Amino acid sequence: MKYVPLGASGLATSIYALGTATFGGSTDEAEAIRVLDTFADAGGLLIDTADAYGDGRAEVLIGRWLRTRTAEVRERMLLSTKGGGFTTTAGRNQWGNTRHNLTRALEASLRNLGVDCVTLYQAHTWDPLTPQEETLRFLDDAVRAGKVRYVGISNYTGWQLQKAVGLADSMGLARPVTFQAQYSLLCREIEWEIVPAGRANGLGLLAWSPLSGGLLSGKYAPHAVPTGPARFADQRERGKMHAAYVNALYRSHAASDRTWQILKILGEIGAARNVSPAAVALAWVTAQPGVSGAVLGARDARQLADNLQARWITLEDDEVARLTEASDPRPAGYPYGAFGAMQRSRTIE
Repeated sequence: MKYVPLGASGLATSIYALGTATFGGSTDEAEAIRVLDTFADAGGLLIDTADAYGDGRAEVLIGRWLRTRTAEVRERMLLSTKGGGFTTTAGRNQWGNTRHNLTRALEASLRNLGVDCVTLYQAHTWDPLTPQEETLRFLDDAVRAGKVRYVGISNYTGWQLQKAVGLADSMGLARPVTFQAQYSLLCREIEWEIVPAGRANGLGLLAWSPLSGGLLSGKYAPHAVPTGPARFADQRERGKMHAAYVNALYRSHAASDRTWQILKILGEIGAARNVSPAAVALAWVTAQPGVSGAVLGARDARQLADNLQARWITLEDDEVARLTEASDPRPAGYPYGAFGAMQRSRTIE
C-alpha cells in the first residue's frame, strides 16, 4: 500500500480509502466485516463513512467491527465521517450545516462509531442557507473539544471551497485539509476549477466514485441493459430520487463513444498487466496530482480485493497519457476551452 499525507497535514493515510455507503443496505453486517478485514489486511488506513449511510447503520457496523479487533488495528485505523447533508430524518432542523444540526450529527456519529474522536469530520455538502462562519466555527470548536482531529469539506464547487478556506484563514479557525469530490476517468470536469482551487490551498482530494459507480470495472457492454448485482442494476439501498439520478447517469455515459474507448484502453492495459480494468482505472486516479485517496466503494470483499490490485500498479507515463487523452472532456466554450487556457498561461523562456 502506498501512503501519502492527508492534504497539507503531517498525517499519513493510505492512497486507497474504504467507502462504506453500501453498509447497512446491500452490504449486510457479515459481509461488511469481511470488507473491513480485507481492507485492514491490505494495509488500508482511512475508513470513510457518513451519518446518512444506511441512516446511521454504516457507522454502527464500523463501530462493532472496531470493538472486536485488536488494539493495534483500532489504533492505526483512521475514521472519517460526514454530517450536514443527505439525511433521511424527518425533522426540519436535522438538515444542513447549522451548529444545531452538526452538533446533533457529530454526537450521533461518535455514539454509532463507539469512539470519543474521529480523525476527519467533513461538511457533507454546501449549505446555501447557513453562513459559512457558523459552520466553520462549529468545526473549529469540535477540534478544540477533542472530538475531531481534522476537518474537511465535501461536494463543494471551486468558489465554495475557496470561500471556506479563506474565511477559516481570516478568522483563525481550523482549516480544511481535504475536499471530497467525484473524480474518475469519466468525471474529470472538476479539473477545470475545483481541483486547482484545492491544490492552490493545499487541500488533499479524496476522490469518491473513482470507478464511476462501477462503469469502469468492465462489467458493462454497449447497448446492453445492466443486470445485478451491480450499482446500475441493483439499487436496493437507495431511494427513488437517487435511482433516477443513477439511471440518467448510466444512460448519458453509455451513449458516449468516449466511454467505450476508455474501457477499451483499460482492457488493453489490464490484459498486458494481468489485472482488471478497474485496477487500471484506479491507478490512473491515484497518479493524478493532489490526490490524497481514492475511496473504494465495494459492496463485498471479493470486489474490494479485486480493486485493491491497484495498490501494486504504477502506470507508465505512456499508459497515463493514453488514458488522459481518451478521457479528456475537451471543453469547447470559454473560459475552459483552448482560448481561455491560452489567456491564463504565461511562461518565461
